[in-house]
Amino acid sequence: MSAKILLLGSGELGKEFVISAKRLGCRVIAVDRYADAPAMQVADAHEVIDMLDGRALQQLAKRHKPDFIVPEIEAIRTEELLRLEKAGFSVVPSAFAAHMTMNRDAIRDLAARELKLLTARYAYAASAVELQQAILGPRGMGFPCVVKPTMSSSGKGQSVLRSKRDIAKAFDYAVANMRGDKPVVIVEEFINFDYEITLLTVKERRAQGGGVKFVEPIGHRQERGDYQESWMPCPMKPAAKRAAQRMAQAVVERLAGKDGAGIFGVEFFVQGDRVIFSELSPRPHDTGMVTLRSQDLSEFDLHLRAILGLPIPSIRYAGATASAVVLATRDSTRAPRITGVEKALEIPSVEVRIFGKPSTRKHRRMGVVLAHGATAAKARAIATRAAAMIQVR
Repeated sequence: MSAKILLLGSGELGKEFVISAKRLGCRVIAVDRYADAPAMQVADAHEVIDMLDGRALQQLAKRHKPDFIVPEIEAIRTEELLRLEKAGFSVVPSAFAAHMTMNRDAIRDLAARELKLLTARYAYAASAVELQQAILGPRGMGFPCVVKPTMSSSGKGQSVLRSKRDIAKAFDYAVANMRGDKPVVIVEEFINFDYEITLLTVKERRAQGGGVKFVEPIGHRQERGDYQESWMPCPMKPAAKRAAQRMAQAVVERLAGKDGAGIFGVEFFVQGDRVIFSELSPRPHDTGMVTLRSQDLSEFDLHLRAILGLPIPSIRYAGATASAVVLATRDSTRAPRITGVEKALEIPSVEVRIFGKPSTRKHRRMGVVLAHGATAAKARAIATRAAAMIQVR
């Protein structure tokens, strides 16, 4: 293949996507707001810009003339993506999908009000006073509840509120950690779920039939709103799995339209047979890092094949697999020193991916451990033990 890809966002997910793209002969220009981002280290070229600057995005597209513009993060001036798509550029999976999912309010309203999917109760607030009313008012969420920025990623700005004294602090925390320039938060009822999953959903090109395909459900665990470990298989009752697939297909087809293609990470809470739509990303998902070992076609391979209109055969799974993240413990602008990798790799079935981020902040993902086991529980135990051996200083 000789496609030219402009990748907007160059973190660890972008890095794995670039590796998949290079294997099929694509040329990739990796873009981010800081130099030496992970995907830049393996791409053909790179650019450092503020992706919330629409003019800068426009100039970049006109200069490189890519076959595909592939957003990897939410913090992009998506209004410019809409204009670029109208001007003839191919935005993946569609400019509409990127624009809608940049803001939690837009995608939640589409899911709950237009598509009538089951979601947690929610409300919006543009001040601490409005947040208090949304929680304690006549039809309020009550405690506990969850507060997030309407635009963020990887759990940034998210907190669980358990009392009135948390309200102002939670609002300020959400706004301080938002992506973009929209100081509005979303407050949701707290769902006491049995487990939560990511359902990776692939929308094919119309030339390939325009169908929707699913990866087997991925179980995951979060802390601070951010993924800590994920695993496959994640057994679901047949009725619950069918419900998740129906909901995912509905929202993906609406966002991708007739011509859009790519992978979507659709998150659900599960209570018995009851499946509740949570969030959606129109790109590879962090919990999907487990697919680097769990199957023959990773989420990055699937995303690329869908983009390029290449065949996507049945996925072959490798058995119980888990991932566990390696986190930084402090803030530092200096290149991190990572130790313990050799100890982790002494454990049979373990693989380690170090992302190559040039600086650290507390709880920042710096790597991931992947492992197989006789069962998902055993794979999780192995991955978690190996990840604990790796230190970021």
